[in-house]
Amino acid sequence: MFEDFFNVVKKRFNDGEEEYKPPMFKCPRCQGTSPLSKYEELHRVCPKCNYHGRLSSTERIAITVDKGSFRELNGGMKSANPLDFPDYSEKQAELRAATGLSEAVITGTATIKGSPVVIGIMDSRFMMGSMGSVVGEKITRAFEYATEKKLPVVMFTASGGARMQEGIVSLMQMAKTSGAVKLHSEAGGLYISVMTDPTTGGVTASFASLGDIIIAEPKVLIGFAGRRVIEGTIKQKLPDDFQLAEFMYTKGFVDMIVERRKLRSVLSHLLKLHGFYPKEA
Repeated sequence: MFEDFFNVVKKRFNDGEEEYKPPMFKCPRCQGTSPLSKYEELHRVCPKCNYHGRLSSTERIAITVDKGSFRELNGGMKSANPLDFPDYSEKQAELRAATGLSEAVITGTATIKGSPVVIGIMDSRFMMGSMGSVVGEKITRAFEYATEKKLPVVMFTASGGARMQEGIVSLMQMAKTSGAVKLHSEAGGLYISVMTDPTTGGVTASFASLGDIIIAEPKVLIGFAGRRVIEGTIKQKLPDDFQLAEFMYTKGFVDMIVERRKLRSVLSHLLKLHGFYPKEA
């Protein structure tokens, strides 16, 4: 009842205009408030505690690659419903309309400060970035393209894991993407994996963890099973920072923790360090 009332009031308030945005941002970590404009100016980073909020794939492309350089690969692919899972097709249609995405990952070619790359960006807005058949296929094709063209790969991961609506078809993508990464590596290719919040489940257990260099943004969640599941299995209390990027760094799972404002420059430096220099005009 109250939800219906709120929706009516919200509709009248907006009166057909763009949805109202509050002028202040309240950080979910430190609970501090700051102007929303400042938070967005910092690309969704809290100015008080350095909390890194989630970015859409479009926002990530805008702050990472050179302006106008991105060219999408396999953009029209859409998942079917192999198990006839109830309402799965309808849910996908709703998300496509709401997000403008065809699936939970965008792949393409671009340049980062002039250095050519194949890039992939997972988007948590589409079914929490879960890896279904099309997500796995697009990532596999991106690595195959990079292998053929002798290009490095930069992959931004953000996922809740496998997509339960596709069952074993989803789980098969772990082996398929890992195989594509292996072939790219054997051909001498460079793969930089950038883990963003959250990177979990089958994505962590496959291509996200296979980078030649693994980067994480500060304090992002990285893991396979959930904290409560692990504690219930081993009957032990886990450290407070368990599965955070900093914990993974101390254990050697992550090579670098890089703040968002520095990430583009770090990627550019790594690409040039491995011989991928800007092409001469």
